[in-house]
Amino acid sequence: MTLFDGITQRVIDTPRLGVNVLEREGDDTATPPERTVVFIHGNVSSSLFWQEVMQDLPSDLRVLAIDLRGFGGTEHAPIDATRGVRDFSDDVFATLEALGIPAAHLVGWSMGGGVVMQYALDHPVLSMTLQAPVSPYGFGGTRRDGTRLTDDDAGCGGGGANPDFVERLNAGDTTDEAPTSPRSVFRSGYVSSGYTTEHEDVWVASMLSTSTATGNYPGDAVSSKNWPGFGAGGIGVLNTMAPRYFDVSGIVDLDDKPPVLWIHGTADAIVSDASFFDLNHLGALQIVPGWPGADIAPAQEMVSQTRDVLEAYRAAGGSVTEVALEGVGHSPHLERPAEFRHALLELIGYIGHAQNPAPPTEAIILRSAD
Repeated sequence: MTLFDGITQRVIDTPRLGVNVLEREGDDTATPPERTVVFIHGNVSSSLFWQEVMQDLPSDLRVLAIDLRGFGGTEHAPIDATRGVRDFSDDVFATLEALGIPAAHLVGWSMGGGVVMQYALDHPVLSMTLQAPVSPYGFGGTRRDGTRLTDDDAGCGGGGANPDFVERLNAGDTTDEAPTSPRSVFRSGYVSSGYTTEHEDVWVASMLSTSTATGNYPGDAVSSKNWPGFGAGGIGVLNTMAPRYFDVSGIVDLDDKPPVLWIHGTADAIVSDASFFDLNHLGALQIVPGWPGADIAPAQEMVSQTRDVLEAYRAAGGSVTEVALEGVGHSPHLERPAEFRHALLELIGYIGHAQNPAPPTEAIILRSAD
């Protein structure tokens, strides 16, 4: 079974498409927005990945996890990447509107972090938890300041997907027979090397729910005169994060700035200043041949870009908490669930912030008669 104890699912009909939502049995639909938490998954995954966290959060919160289009049980409608991730964020808005939720605390993982930031640009948000988020300037093809390396986003988008990985997704491969098997990619990319779990089959099933139909994962590509010979196309998942279409650094200029929790691992292989999913970094390592050098095709400093934007957000009056977990990979909520849960509950005001240094303790003497 892919659903854990106490977790239910249903499809919400919206004017845009049918959206699959995970909920907890017994959650009160009348719960106010300030105690409502909505989880948004990342690329090549689904809402199933959030189940452990959903189970562990206090019962007086309302907790939901949404499948983005083309993932999990949500309709596999094509994605217009020229809108960045707005197809995703507009779907989330339509879902919350259908559920009668005017605002909520949003939690986004990886690409889902980009969806949350885009949502905040367009709609009210009570808080943003960004777990290992895509850079505010997209994935690949930018300098530290967010400026684009080429006018066609060479090396970004749908053309960067490994064809064998895509084929194995399409074939429903559950083995670990190749480095490109989804199970192997989960172990090498999604988590750090020390992570083990009894739920790995569920996480792999979640990855395999990714639609590889035209307009979904990974998306199309166009030829480019620039290395490595392709640029971002206009449809599909990976193109939504190409820098020509995606830039959410405008959160700095929001009039109403929701508090932000940025939680990430220092051993993240995907979102990093030296990402093993960035073709420019792979070129520098001579894994992809013909790299033209750091002056022309530098690796994207993803974490540094996020820090720069969030520091500007703080300087402009926003509240930002950074939690960097040593030795953790791309999935802090799986690898360090207690710390993830505590940081989230602090952000939404459910628990108070710990004092540092801690106040002195007070000895209370009780008589035996008491």
